[in-house]
Amino acid sequence: MLKCYKSNIHTQQLDRIEEILPDSWIDLSQPTDEEIDRVAEITRVDRNLLAKMLDDDELPRTETDKGATLIVIDVPAFISQEDKYVTYPLGIVITNNNYFITIAPKGTTILNDFRKNTVKNFRTAKKSRFLIQILNAAAASYLRVLDEIYRDIEAKEDTLQKSTRNEDLIDLLATEKTLVYFTTSLKENDGVLERLSNGSVIQLFEGDADLLEDTIIETHQAIDMAGLYRKILSSITNTYATVISNNLNNVMKFLAGITIVLSIPTIISSFLGMNVWFGEIGTNHASAWVILGGSIILSLGVAAWLKKKGML
Repeated sequence: MLKCYKSNIHTQQLDRIEEILPDSWIDLSQPTDEEIDRVAEITRVDRNLLAKMLDDDELPRTETDKGATLIVIDVPAFISQEDKYVTYPLGIVITNNNYFITIAPKGTTILNDFRKNTVKNFRTAKKSRFLIQILNAAAASYLRVLDEIYRDIEAKEDTLQKSTRNEDLIDLLATEKTLVYFTTSLKENDGVLERLSNGSVIQLFEGDADLLEDTIIETHQAIDMAGLYRKILSSITNTYATVISNNLNNVMKFLAGITIVLSIPTIISSFLGMNVWFGEIGTNHASAWVILGGSIILSLGVAAWLKKKGML
């Protein structure tokens, strides 16, 4: 999808325009080949520079090619309740002939506030500021998602305390995978921010450096949070795996003890039921009750001994 916006300096609003003009924002989301061709022809940006952003596996980096600078970052995206979040690349192209292009292979929500013109001091003509504002929005989105993940971890922990199901443990595994993706992407984004901060990639104007520094701080905070939550989640998973194993051992120990106790009457009755002479015990009418009572007493004694040893 191709959309084009331009800030109106008179109304302070963001206008949707049909024609691609200088100082406008060209918003490409899951673009078609025809849309890429159109943008490349008007902006004179190398088509390959735009087309390579359709790859979901593009890594965060900066690249300069034929009058255009490409900045690639990873942004979080929710895919499903089962698989949680993943990260997708977002490409930002600033051209020497005053065009600003964003291109994403998947839909991303971090640009919605810009589309609604709710971002403070946002102007499409201020390309360096616009770029840093997008980077700041990406860092803030990671922090919001990490807060959601932590609340989800706490909810799952409460659930596991009541009952341990395979589905809950698999859900925790999906959350841990998300944190791995986030940690990797955030560290790569941090490398891009560090390169931007030295001023060699884009020109920084008054106020840009402070906003970029805030973005770097938020990114570092997100990296620390993702690492901490991953450790907490790993600890929870290991703890409950140990609890499950211990519960299984207790069940097996109990069953083994019960088997021993119940085998005593079986052994006695089998022994006395053999076709051999046992004296008066074989002719006494009360012998069955005597044998039954003795078996019960002996079983209870063994059960008490096993209980004392912690096997029942």
